[in-house]
Amino acid sequence: MTNDMKITKIETFVCHARMRNWVFVKVLTDQPGLFGWGEATLEWHTRAIVGAVQDLAELVVGEDPRRIEHLWQMMYRQHFWHGHGIVRATAIAGIDIALWDIAGKIAGMPCSQLWGGPVRDYVRTYCHLGGGRMEDFYGTSVEDARKFGDLARQAVEDGFTAFKAMAVPPTMPIEGLRPIRLAEAAVQSMRDAVGDAIDIMVDCHARPSPAMGLKFGQALDPYGLYFFEEPCWPESIDGLAMINQAITTPVATGERITELSYFRQLFAQRGCDVCQLDITHCGGLTAARRIAALADAHRIALAPHNPQGPISTAASLEFGFSQPGYLICETVHADVPWRADVVDEGFTVEPKGRIVRPNTRPGLGITIDEDEVRKHPFQQELLQRVFYPDGSVGDW
Repeated sequence: MTNDMKITKIETFVCHARMRNWVFVKVLTDQPGLFGWGEATLEWHTRAIVGAVQDLAELVVGEDPRRIEHLWQMMYRQHFWHGHGIVRATAIAGIDIALWDIAGKIAGMPCSQLWGGPVRDYVRTYCHLGGGRMEDFYGTSVEDARKFGDLARQAVEDGFTAFKAMAVPPTMPIEGLRPIRLAEAAVQSMRDAVGDAIDIMVDCHARPSPAMGLKFGQALDPYGLYFFEEPCWPESIDGLAMINQAITTPVATGERITELSYFRQLFAQRGCDVCQLDITHCGGLTAARRIAALADAHRIALAPHNPQGPISTAASLEFGFSQPGYLICETVHADVPWRADVVDEGFTVEPKGRIVRPNTRPGLGITIDEDEVRKHPFQQELLQRVFYPDGSVGDW
């Protein structure tokens, strides 16, 4: 390996995984065998992401891949538009994650070692009800409380000590008791099925207005949820802060936020107690480390959003082993039956408890099977639309 080093090419690989097209980013260098893998998955925006990565490649091809901060600044600040829009921030993340993978390979150590070494012996994980199958997680009607209990039992049988459910239906800005009672019944069914030793999270998917989010939060407070996710639009920091102050369950949000200054406002107003930054959307690991430092200053915990592909998971785990405030890693394991075929991972998942032991390989510790990826070429993601009973548009 020479002292001079250059990025020679940036490639994208699109892998169709039903609800999402995983977008893998490969950064190649002029050093034999030295390259890095990143991920820039953004559902329903796949073509835009691939184009954005190509645009950013014009900035960084020919540059030294070891100058990660310098390259991040270039990608964020140059070509006039700052890089905090969701498409560009995701494209930046894909390249940035790959650069950290390269840095670990150059140093001969996992990424977490580059950031000061592991701060814990293992990372805890949680699953979605159904393991990530769309029909179970998104398609189970909140009117079918028994199904929620059955899926909760299955998650525990699969070894998980924590899981997340979408147990709150879409609602108009103001509604009466019926949706509240349905949510209560679904959560009661899950709690009865698994007991108090298992942690349950409820994801509102930012569907409710602040007023309805408050109603749901207060109704579900007695069930001891681990956290209450996106109870209203992330743009409504005042609403999030109101809900977080009114309930004992910690409010979680952040997966749709891409700008550091917005996280600063969110934390300053105590709009959450759990920050769900998405490493593949917020600008990559370089940006995630800034957000983590800001969260630490406010004593806000980290539980990154991670329902994407296997490179995103590897990045979240490396990040988790290096961050004291990191609580738990979101995982998807059954969204497609061939998920494990496309990746060889350096970390170990223990079946009992679904805890992850550290990766011991350099960088992210993963190898992507490009031939397997090519077996699943781009297809349009499955359309998801929500309308209220009167035909007006709701939030998915």
